[in-house]
Amino acid sequence: MARVISVESERFPIAGTFTISRGSKTEAEVIVCTISDGGHRGRGECVPYKRYGETMEGVREAIDAMREMIAGGISRTELLDAMPAGAARNAIDCALWDLEAKTSGKPVAASICKAPLRALETAYTLSLGEPEAMAAQARSNASRPLLKVKIGGDNDIARIRAVAEAAPDSRIILDANEGWTDENIVENLAFAAAQRIALIEQPLPAGRDGILGHIAHPVPICADESVHEAKNLEALVGLYDAVNIKLDKSGGLTEALVLRDRARELGFGIMVGCMVGTSLAMAPAVLLAQDADFVDLDGPLLLARDREPGLVYEGSLVSPPDRALWG
Repeated sequence: MARVISVESERFPIAGTFTISRGSKTEAEVIVCTISDGGHRGRGECVPYKRYGETMEGVREAIDAMREMIAGGISRTELLDAMPAGAARNAIDCALWDLEAKTSGKPVAASICKAPLRALETAYTLSLGEPEAMAAQARSNASRPLLKVKIGGDNDIARIRAVAEAAPDSRIILDANEGWTDENIVENLAFAAAQRIALIEQPLPAGRDGILGHIAHPVPICADESVHEAKNLEALVGLYDAVNIKLDKSGGLTEALVLRDRARELGFGIMVGCMVGTSLAMAPAVLLAQDADFVDLDGPLLLARDREPGLVYEGSLVSPPDRALWG
């Protein structure tokens, strides 16, 4: 029987407001792609991201345009050539992985994970705000072992100090979302090192980060917006120490696995991250992240409600997905 695809747009309220250097939002807008073969169905969730020129409408149209090829049985490998990296391809790719697992009875983990699955320690994200407000967020989450702190403004040294003092026992990742400049990066890096920050994510705008090859890295620096697919990696050698792999950037789990393995070959550390989405979007990333150095898969923790069944979070530990959810 030919495969049939359906596409649904969904919205999930965020608990409060999620703010980064590029703006704020109060809900997560996601798209779910479902592919069925008559007896089984697979699902994949993606989050269109404006930073990369994506919209809900555009991503839906891109998925719809693949109906004929999906009905004809396109493989995940063929999908890499048929579509560009991005949210639309991610939704289809993850739906195909899920469908294959349910059709064959073989879990995705059995195909991609070398060691027994384990619960992972995920970062918990603090939104960008004034130093006092960010300190309050940090105090409320000071029991979490790993915090990811959104920064990227003119007052970042005060923000870093406020959070570090409010959560002295937590390891901290700073995510500048391309908000630093050539003029302030050396000072900011030095201050971050003095505060024992563990990692700094994408301090400079993608494509305008050449200075990273000429300054000291007292704190490891991780590429986010600068890396989408494995083909981007060679240009980042000497600039970054680690890369953040997100399925919505790589265009699915298939390319993300290639990206991860090539990054390891080139000596990069690995972070597996996410957009703000539900457990369905996080599930394949939890499998990808089984051997990651940093895990940032807290999307459902930022929502007022998640889909059911969802991932199980105990504090900052996220368990592998049940197959009823995905894979």
